[in-house]
Amino acid sequence: MTMLTHIKRSILEEIRDDLSWEEAWLGPDRGLITCWETGRLKANESPEISARAKAGELVQLPWEGGLHKSLKEGTVKYGTLNYLAMWQGLRGEDLDIEISKTYTLTCTIFKKEVIFDVSSYLKNN
Repeated sequence: MTMLTHIKRSILEEIRDDLSWEEAWLGPDRGLITCWETGRLKANESPEISARAKAGELVQLPWEGGLHKSLKEGTVKYGTLNYLAMWQGLRGEDLDIEISKTYTLTCTIFKKEVIFDVSSYLKNN
């Protein structure tokens, strides 16, 4: 199956609820839409976590990319695109991830950068 190179989905679209595991995780988006939808659901369940994410905090999520403590100076932290997708959903944003692009986010709490790119995405899919 061909992997999509740009995954986009509007926040106005309904959350899918009738997919098999294979459809959710092994489709051309490799589960990024499912991660984003899960973030949207989590935002409804945990408005406090959603507010923290909206404020730029890289909150702890099931995927690598969140921060729970400050990193040592010079440490490079990498996160998965799965995290980035879930974080976008948690923030109430459209899903918009280009697989070939590198994203760098800075946590507003710990003032540390996390790098999200295709190498960490492919490693986990």
